[in-house]
Amino acid sequence: MSVADLPALLRRGAVAVAAGRVALGLTALAWPSVPARPWVGAAADDVAARVFGRALGARDVALGLGALAALQRPAAEPGQASAWVAAGALSDALDVAASLASWHELPRFTRWLVAGSAGGAALTGAAAALTSRAARAPR
Repeated sequence: MSVADLPALLRRGAVAVAAGRVALGLTALAWPSVPARPWVGAAADDVAARVFGRALGARDVALGLGALAALQRPAAEPGQASAWVAAGALSDALDVAASLASWHELPRFTRWLVAGSAGGAALTGAAAALTSRAARAPR
């Protein structure tokens, strides 16, 4: 693999993150306590957590479907894809920030899993969005 392969690799990573976002969102809409339990523990069964879980699921479905649709466009036209991927990366980074704000109240082991997966998705999305923007910048 060369440096020239990096944009294509990051684009594939962005597709994978977007697809995972849709799957997680659909799961949260149907069974909100399932994806919430690793994040907030036993509180995932509370009605408030279920409502917020469904709302976050809807957000993830919308962001994921928007990114997937935009990523289907030719790589020569990355503007919309870059914006959708950047929006998803921002939401993942804010999920990490929300976790850090309540770090000591979250389940000891799974807080690392949630922060790591959201942080990895945020970094992948940010790198893909920035690479995409750089590729379309006039030279």
